[in-house]
Amino acid sequence: MSSHLPAETPVTVPEQMGATYRLGRFLIAPLARAVYRPRIEGRENVPRTGPVIFASNHLSFIDSIAIPVAAPRPVHFMAKSAYFEKWASRQFFTAIGAIPVERGAGQKALDALDQQRTLLEDGRAVALYPEGTRSLDGRLYKGRTGVAFLALQTGAPVVPVGLIGTDKVMPVGAKMPTTAERITVRFGAPLDLSPHGAAASGRARRGATDEIMAAIHALSEQELANAYNEAPAQNPIERIKQVLPHERL
Repeated sequence: MSSHLPAETPVTVPEQMGATYRLGRFLIAPLARAVYRPRIEGRENVPRTGPVIFASNHLSFIDSIAIPVAAPRPVHFMAKSAYFEKWASRQFFTAIGAIPVERGAGQKALDALDQQRTLLEDGRAVALYPEGTRSLDGRLYKGRTGVAFLALQTGAPVVPVGLIGTDKVMPVGAKMPTTAERITVRFGAPLDLSPHGAAASGRARRGATDEIMAAIHALSEQELANAYNEAPAQNPIERIKQVLPHERL
């Protein structure tokens, strides 16, 4: 990502998640807490009003359900637009606070950040994963700078989240979560990242990202990978790009 801010582009975000979301908050969250009995720590750290970013480690598909279920306020997260193509899955994902987004790098990544910025400017809470994708080996990977960029741009506090055991409740390839395991959701104290500097500064984004990841690590207690979570390079150009220093959004 360059040091310049993304261009201001119109972003379409639902005014309200509507009846489906309200019903989901009323029914799904209490039901999930009763069935899966998550251990929830630090709910008092979550601001009840105003914009907030939940920055979490990422171990399982179910992470995006665990955070809204455990949080004391409505939380929105981005989900692949493909999940909204069929009526049943669209209703489910809407009910748990998901908003469709085109996944990808470059302009798609900037568009996704713009959607999240709009939600924050509307005083809402969003959940994001600085690692960028799920950790398949359980380690905590280096953070990409998109979460810090949003926090520095909007002034929203960042609540670090440590998820423990979600990869056991719903491992990769599982179609349904198991009730044989329990998860732990830990909410840390809100982080004010403004001392790092302006969002336009690459050094500020990197420093703020490192602070976020240190807070997540303190909560999740994972082994550190000290590398980005990236798919293996498919060609020489990709290999060169991964080796050369550059900012991951």
